[in-house]
Amino acid sequence: MNFTVEIPDDLAGRIGTSRDAVSRSALEALALDEYKDGHLTEDEMRRLLGFGTRYQLDGFPKVHAVWVDYTIEDFRREVESLKKLGRKELP
Repeated sequence: MNFTVEIPDDLAGRIGTSRDAVSRSALEALALDEYKDGHLTEDEMRRLLGFGTRYQLDGFPKVHAVWVDYTIEDFRREVESLKKLGRKELP
């Protein structure tokens, strides 16, 4: 989907140095807001922003003071998965 946003020229220059930079800033802001509102999952945000892996996405929300929901249940699930892979030394 493509959409157009009208930004006054005097403000556009302060938002970004090029049309692509302004477009990327708008996409990132949209992705972060939709993630915070619960409309996008972490994986959907990763795909929307074009990051190939979760690792590549990892620092993006943190830079913008948006924290990824990570529960104790998520941690326990990852520990169990690692144990199944042979990492017996984990708690």
